[in-house]
Amino acid sequence: MKRYMSSIRSIPVGALALTLLSSTGAFADMPAERSVDEFTCKQVMAEPAGVREATIAFMQGYLLGKSNTAKFNIEALLKRTDGFIDSCLDNPAEKAIGIMEKAGG
Repeated sequence: MKRYMSSIRSIPVGALALTLLSSTGAFADMPAERSVDEFTCKQVMAEPAGVREATIAFMQGYLLGKSNTAKFNIEALLKRTDGFIDSCLDNPAEKAIGIMEKAGG
């Protein structure tokens, strides 16, 4: 269990690294310095699966950090991710982080 929790804690860092190092898709053509609230759902959902998953994990970590807590519930994160994906598919022009915030968790 301890090893699993260590892996969970590294998800936001790994997600950020994958997103920043991505050489394909919409993120590749963007300037090096960006704000998390600039990305639309369409941009996130158009990325290859690995980059999309890393980006979603990064947003989850960003919101966790923004909430000023280190505690989280995996089932709640999975529920938020499902809600995010469903809402993004229905609202591709919306800001991805806004949809993630509304997805609850």
